Parts: sequence; structure tokens; C-alpha cells
Amino acid sequence: TKVVADALLRLHATPGVGVVQVAVVAVAQVRVEHAAREAARAAAVGAEPAVAGGLDPARTTVGVVADGPWVTAEVRYRVATDLPLVGHLAPDVELAASTTFRAEVPVP
Repeated sequence: TKVVADALLRLHATPGVGVVQVAVVAVAQVRVEHAAREAARAAAVGAEPAVAGGLDPARTTVGVVADGPWVTAEVRYRVATDLPLVGHLAPDVELAASTTFRAEVPVP
């Protein structure tokens, strides 16, 4: 009976853990969008864009492209899906966001 109860508890808990994993990805997307804004703003004033927003630099790439008076920053972040019970069922998720600002200093 304990084995059956434990199995039922795991089946019941799995959707809840899945919801938590979705929430983790959603929060990471907001952080990626924030990091893209910060990188574009830094590039617009002539500073070096850095990884921001609480993102792990090892899982993040930041690219900046200048097009005339505009600078666009794109941030890509790989979210690990490593929560118990559901993490191994899905691959890591890659999130991306980009933001464009008008350059305030001449862009090379």
C-alpha cells in the first residue's frame, strides 16, 4: 500500500512540478528581455554591453549590430530544465530577445 500511495503521490505532483518549470522559463524570458534592453542601451551610449539581469554568463550570448544610427542588441540564453521529475523529459530551452536603440554616439 505504501508503494501505491507513493506512486500516486508522484503522479499527482508531476503536473505541479511542470507548472514550476514553466514559471522558471517565463521568469528567465523576462530577464532576457531586460538584458537585451540593457545591452542595447549600453551600446547606444558607446559602452561595452555586458550580460545583465541575473543571467548565467556561461549560458548567455550577447550580440550587437550597428545599422546606421541604430544599434540592436540580441541576447540568447539557454535555460536548464533540471527540476526533479520533469527536467529530464524536456531539453534545455533557448530564449532570445532583441532591442533597438538610436545611437547617442557615433557607431563605428
